[in-house]
Amino acid sequence: MHVTITVAVSGASGYAGGEVLRLLAAHPEVEIGAVTAHSNAGDTLGAHQPHLRGLADRVLEPTRTDVLAGHDVVVLALPHGASGAVAAELGPDVLVLDCGADHRLADADAWRAYYGSDHAGTWPYGMPELLHADGTRQRDVLAGVARVAVPGCNVTAVTFAIQPGVAAGLVDAGALTATLAVGYSGAGRALRTHLLAAEGLGSAAPYAVGGTHRHIPEIEQNLRVAGAEHVRVTFTPVLVPMSRGILATVTAPLLPGADAAAVREAWSQAYADEPFVQLLPEGQWPTTAATVGANTALVQVTVDERAGAVVAICALDNLVKGTAGAAVQSMNLALGLPEATGLTTEGVAP
Repeated sequence: MHVTITVAVSGASGYAGGEVLRLLAAHPEVEIGAVTAHSNAGDTLGAHQPHLRGLADRVLEPTRTDVLAGHDVVVLALPHGASGAVAAELGPDVLVLDCGADHRLADADAWRAYYGSDHAGTWPYGMPELLHADGTRQRDVLAGVARVAVPGCNVTAVTFAIQPGVAAGLVDAGALTATLAVGYSGAGRALRTHLLAAEGLGSAAPYAVGGTHRHIPEIEQNLRVAGAEHVRVTFTPVLVPMSRGILATVTAPLLPGADAAAVREAWSQAYADEPFVQLLPEGQWPTTAATVGANTALVQVTVDERAGAVVAICALDNLVKGTAGAAVQSMNLALGLPEATGLTTEGVAP
């Protein structure tokens, strides 16, 4: 007997919530239930997500526990710091997917240092492809769970770029440099002066420079899971005039004895059987345009022989593989569905 999974989405008027709804609308096992918002409650969804034609007439309800209760799955696409209180009121019989940062970090001190509030607790981490030092992957942890912390988008790009070298013991994880070109949707939908088109078009603007970006402890946490004893990353994101996408360039010193052939083999083995993380043929470089709308991360790696360093690059759509796609992928695993259900690797071009 076929059972339809009912899913409620909070924060449905924002970019992440809208992308979750776009993916769920094409999911063959899902029925979309309540769609909720905060300041936009009472509006139709179409007033904020006009591209979601099949859901345009839905009315955004307030984000309250009584509205979210009764669904099989609840997706929280809320600002950082807002998910913990809502999730605490939902029972253990509902699968909760938190697209915010509230439950990603295992270290409460790191949370307080970067977010400045009390830690809401740690949930199973929703990155199926995360390598573990013992040779397993994070997808093994996600089967049957009732809570999932969806990863940060920048974190996903950096992790996918460099984790094969960390897991294989080929690079020095204590001297990583990550520079990211990031699309404006990664900053959310709030109206802020520096996000206006007049400010952003024709300009590349660094932000959260000098070790202040909140994704740093999450990157370090992932690479420790992959096997690094010591992790230190210099992380510099740069806003560039595109609506979607992340292009992460990560460099790391090669450890003694490592060479280009070993590097290529490590990345190839790491992603050979992954449906959504793909190592490109040698000489072909990832572009954000090739990932738009798809749950795909494209990776390339090379060795700078003169500098004795690995250069690894990952491109992905921050709203799909960086957020909503990871949520749906983790939902599938938690519910025992085929992992790729409702997700595509086919992008949109031009």
